[in-house]
Amino acid sequence: MTRLAAFPYEKRKDNHMSPLKQAVPVSRAEGRPGHTRSGGEPAMEPSTTEAPAQGPSLRSARVPATVADITRPSAATVGEYDHVAAAAYLMKHAGSAALVVLGIEHGNRPVGMITESDVAAAVADGMDVNETRIHDVLALAARPAPVPAATSIRDAARIMVNRGFRQLAVADGTGWIGIVDIGDVCGALLEPLAA
Repeated sequence: MTRLAAFPYEKRKDNHMSPLKQAVPVSRAEGRPGHTRSGGEPAMEPSTTEAPAQGPSLRSARVPATVADITRPSAATVGEYDHVAAAAYLMKHAGSAALVVLGIEHGNRPVGMITESDVAAAVADGMDVNETRIHDVLALAARPAPVPAATSIRDAARIMVNRGFRQLAVADGTGWIGIVDIGDVCGALLEPLAA
């Protein structure tokens, strides 16, 4: 959804104080800017009913410190023996750049993550996405182990930049909890500056 987010007053040259407002897409209760898909339409996210903001800022008082604070559950999951085309379809319709892959031999528990980059690489390598299975693509992809939920946002950013990843899987003591993407990491790093 798009709302007008109130920002502090701007002082004009004639010393008159006028409110400065800017339209920003807002997602989730924290008030972070939402991701948009091509064409400017918002990505599929759960709708929430929020009361109008009472102050000049829609930001939460708490600044995220670890990846657990900004991790999103996977919008959809795929099986490791599904076709790559099925993963591409689900990514498009879920508005997600990555999906958690569930392993049949592991009791339908997460065994990996497939990303838009993996699909693009498969197509570029001449693979038929209607015939190629996700486990074949995962075998070719260099992917780090899930990062612990307590990993700092700055450390996650370092991993992403140094190794060229746009998404990281996040796990806690019980297993995978979701995916964090580069947009969420950058937003969290910039949040203290904008507050």
